[in-house]
Amino acid sequence: MNHYIFFTPEGYAESPNESEVFTLQVLGYEHGDTPEAARERLIANNRWIIDGGFNVEMIKWNELSR
Repeated sequence: MNHYIFFTPEGYAESPNESEVFTLQVLGYEHGDTPEAARERLIANNRWIIDGGFNVEMIKWNELSR
């Protein structure tokens, strides 16, 4: 199985001087035979992603090397 990191451009962080900084938000790590299967597992195991209002279609991923 392949391992993936999942992230989204939705959201922002706050810098030390309290200004908004638009960043990629890491949603988690998951494994699967395909990135789509791993994304489904990520969402099933982390309902806060949907409850938090993240758009599943905006979720991106990169395969992690071993």
